[in-house]
Formats: sequence, C-alpha cells, structure tokens
Amino acid sequence: LRFIKKTLKNYADEVVTLHKGNEMTLKAVFQSMNLSTYDLTVDMLDVHADRNTFHRFDKFNAKYNPIGESRLREVFLKTDNYMNGKYFARIIKEVASDLEESKYQNAELRLSIYGKSPGEWVKLAKWAIDYNVYSDNVRWLIQIPRLYDIFKSNKIMNNFQEFLSNIFQPLFEVTKDPNSNAELHKFLIHVVGFDSVDDESKPENPILDPDVRTPEDWDDVENPPYAYYLYYMYANITVLNQFRKEQGLNTFVLRP
Repeated sequence: LRFIKKTLKNYADEVVTLHKGNEMTLKAVFQSMNLSTYDLTVDMLDVHADRNTFHRFDKFNAKYNPIGESRLREVFLKTDNYMNGKYFARIIKEVASDLEESKYQNAELRLSIYGKSPGEWVKLAKWAIDYNVYSDNVRWLIQIPRLYDIFKSNKIMNNFQEFLSNIFQPLFEVTKDPNSNAELHKFLIHVVGFDSVDDESKPENPILDPDVRTPEDWDDVENPPYAYYLYYMYANITVLNQFRKEQGLNTFVLRP
C-alpha cells in the first residue's frame, strides 16, 4: 500500500501499460478505476490470504490482484510487462532492505517460469540482473504452474515435451557454457530450487502404469496427472544437478 501510494504521488505521469493499443499512465489507470491515492486502504487492496482462501485455489489466486484488478497485478507484480518489471523490482528491493536492516530475517521469494517459450529464462534473468534484486537475505525459488493444458488448447504447443524443453533446455545450455548467457548464469547462482504450483483439488486420474505415454507422445488437451508432472521435473532436475555439480556450480532442490 505504501509503495503504491508513493509511486502514484511521484510517478503519476509514467506510462505503465498499453490498453487497446493506447499508452496509459499510472494516473490514467487509477482514474479508469475511479480511484485516487486518498481512497486506498489496506482493506481495499484485499490481498491478505484469509481463511476463505483455504482449499480454494481460485480465491487464493485472486488475492494477487490488488483491489481485484488484474491490471494492477500486471503493473506492480510482474517481471514481464510494459515497463519490464520496474515497479516489481522496486518493491522487492524495499522489502529486501527492510530484511537486511532487521538482520536476522530471511525470505524465500518465488518467481514464475511458465514453460510457454524458451526465452522466459533469459527475460527473467535480465530483469533480475538489470534491477539488481540481489540480497543476502533473499533466495529465489522458481515456481512452475501446471498450465500445459492451457497452452495446448491455445495451440501454443503440440505436446508435453515442448513444455519441459522450454523449462529445462535453457538451463542445460547455460550450464554447459556459462558464457552463452552470462546474465542467466549469474541469476541461477541465487536460485535454490523449484516448486510446482496449481490447484491441487482438481480431480484427476492419477494412474500411471507401464503403458503411460512419454512426454513427446502426450498430445492430449488434458493435463497430465500431478505425479507425471513431478516425475519429469524430478528427472530433469536430477540430471541437471549432476551436470552442474561436475561443472562446480550450485544445484537445485525440488520442493513442490
């Protein structure tokens, strides 16, 4: 809340997003919601996880939208937006400096990789390095939402192997040759592991038998079961870790 108010006061005329092809300033975004900085309260932001979010993934996810507005989520809480994640980096730096000041508190923050395209890692690493979000009191966990079914139904990919390749191939490449992308190499040193996230209450058929199809043959519109996702994440991370260890680099945990 403090950050949003401060930013509205000092950077009201900064262009923060595109709406129907037109540039919108921060002031215009708030005007379009009939809000001024005086109206904003913590209750109004409505981002606390309360008991209503328990076992309700949809409600939990909605809490990431300040005042219930996905536009504010995009402006303030994304690394890949019109401003290349400038505000999100600023918020993190403020949180990190509070942690450093209190000395004995650490945070483990999550950043998302969606597996939508192989370029995501490079973008994320560039954001982290450009804005220098490094802090001794913060370590990074990469969360991977289980969204293969959405990418498949939108014809972004043909099979589950493409999803896995988008996530892991850039990591193998940069482990093999750190100079191929110095920013990604540098960023990965501060990543401690991976998390798999989605709605755990979705009913699914978890039966994995010897006939279960391999990822390149998994071309259903349906999502593979949770166990399938986790097995292939585990298998890739295990091999990647062996490789990184041989190269004298840090390794990752799988902590879903």
